Amino acid sequence: MYTKRKWVVPALLGVSLVMSGCSLKTKDDQTKTNNPPGQQAVDSTPVDIELLAMSSGETDVNIIRDQLTKNGFNVKLNMQPDYGTFKAQQDAGNFDISLSSWTTVTGNPDYAVRSLFKTGGDYSIMSDPEIDQLVDKASTQTEAQYTDTYKQLEQKLVFDKAYIAPLYISVKSQAFNQDVLKKESVRLSKSRSLPWEELDFKDAAKRAKDPIILQSTLPTLTSLDPIKGNDGSINIINTNMYVRLLNLTDDDKLTAEGSLSYNFAIAEGNTNYYFILRDDINFAQIKDKLAVDTGERVGADDVIFSLMRAKDKNSVPNHRTYTLHEHIKNVELVTDPAVLESIKISGSSDTVKSGLEKGLGAKISGLVSDKKQANNKDGKYQVVKLTTTEPFPQVLNYLAHQSAGIVSKKQVESINTYDVAKFDVNKDIPYGDQNTVTEGAKYNNTLYTSGPYILSIKNDYEANFLKNPAYMPGTKHEPKVNNIKVRFIKDTDSTLAALRSGEIHLFYSVPETKYDIVKGDSKLSLQTMPSNAVSYLLFNTKNREVAKSADLRKAVLYSINQDEFLAYYKNNKFKAVSTVSPIVKTGLELKADAGKVKEFLNAYKASKK
Repeated sequence: MYTKRKWVVPALLGVSLVMSGCSLKTKDDQTKTNNPPGQQAVDSTPVDIELLAMSSGETDVNIIRDQLTKNGFNVKLNMQPDYGTFKAQQDAGNFDISLSSWTTVTGNPDYAVRSLFKTGGDYSIMSDPEIDQLVDKASTQTEAQYTDTYKQLEQKLVFDKAYIAPLYISVKSQAFNQDVLKKESVRLSKSRSLPWEELDFKDAAKRAKDPIILQSTLPTLTSLDPIKGNDGSINIINTNMYVRLLNLTDDDKLTAEGSLSYNFAIAEGNTNYYFILRDDINFAQIKDKLAVDTGERVGADDVIFSLMRAKDKNSVPNHRTYTLHEHIKNVELVTDPAVLESIKISGSSDTVKSGLEKGLGAKISGLVSDKKQANNKDGKYQVVKLTTTEPFPQVLNYLAHQSAGIVSKKQVESINTYDVAKFDVNKDIPYGDQNTVTEGAKYNNTLYTSGPYILSIKNDYEANFLKNPAYMPGTKHEPKVNNIKVRFIKDTDSTLAALRSGEIHLFYSVPETKYDIVKGDSKLSLQTMPSNAVSYLLFNTKNREVAKSADLRKAVLYSINQDEFLAYYKNNKFKAVSTVSPIVKTGLELKADAGKVKEFLNAYKASKK
């Protein structure tokens, strides 16, 4: 996901701030004419390049601008105050390069490339058949096979075509008040969002009345429908509001622990996947600003509905995650236990039935089609079968993504009565519209959430989340704390000050430049680990000169000196080649090369004569 992700925003194009990165020169000043007689004059005119970024990326922008300026570019800055205006500028094509980032929150390499670089991808502005072929080829391969394919992909994406210029891999971090929060309850996972249901106070007596206060920078939420957004405004929120068939461990291993499934099994051939569902989760809703049990169980019909709409590009307007689930061919209910007995688990002599039964208190005595009839204590379960379009084990990682969150079939269908093809943003109100949970005249909270928490109400200052009273009650996965608040604080310094003063209890994504301050405060605890987040420059591939000239793109590429980024961040960043770098080590490396920059710039200028 983009750490600051794609929003549907108005065309607020008048907000851009364009500044020149170096002083203006006259035409005579810019062109050297003191060459020896008979030798062609060298054109030293700086090449204009427009860099689009958000104000929050000012540090990186300054480093990039200095590197490009030293290598013969005149950098114009298009700085935007927030992601909404940044995205509007990007969609309008008002950039040559944009400062971008992506976090692979599913832990698998296909997620690191498919949405970004494949033709028609959710966030792709590219269309290159060679890139498409390599993305698809790698997706069907095992870990032992796909390293070479991803190496070929990086070679074409970065060095041959220069569609992106990598900057660095980030460290994942968070700081929390260890005087307030129980240290063991605060998890930091490589890919998975922070699980709120495990958060707890050091003083358990506070659970019922006091809120745990978290922080976010983005007060405008893309959508509370999990398939309609994949950005920093809602990823953590939707992950904690909708349960999924699978989860990831802190080190990116697939697990059914804490999910809607007790177990899962991959059948021979790697195209059929089976999940046995638990019966102790009901949907929550909001009544009079309080969370209540709807009495509706989260069941197989909701799973089938949720995943089939997740894969269907046309199921909702502005579908932002369909490419993550395009390998799903079908999702269906299994009602005959004998079928599970007749199928072997991939690479094993065990049957799918025995695999699904592992660790269960009661073996399967029957499979039911009606979720109301499921009774796990008596051995009556629901089993869902997912079939992929081709052998594709990485589909399981996508099922752990927030976009695979299980929604209520009944509730979503009752809200989304509009015609998708004729959707009118000024008239139609879709399920998950943030306006329906924002205080004021338009407030009409229609959320039904299957996860541990539900959003009650929000404003520009904070969002208030309440415990789902029917989420795995009596188990270790039942939420510990009744109330979680998320404060919206845009500025890093203000967020750190709020943490130190006790206004908030946890600061997610602490900048590396603030680590020493956190470490120097005895009441704070800092957690860090290498992340799957990569920052890079994305080239405009639809208009501007950089879209036409690979030479111009390569001149920018070889101007980037990653060592300078690492030095500034005190080696709390790591070198990257592409968004797949944190997951697959291809052996490729980008090295700054002023000679190559000069060569490619001269070739570009020659092509313009």
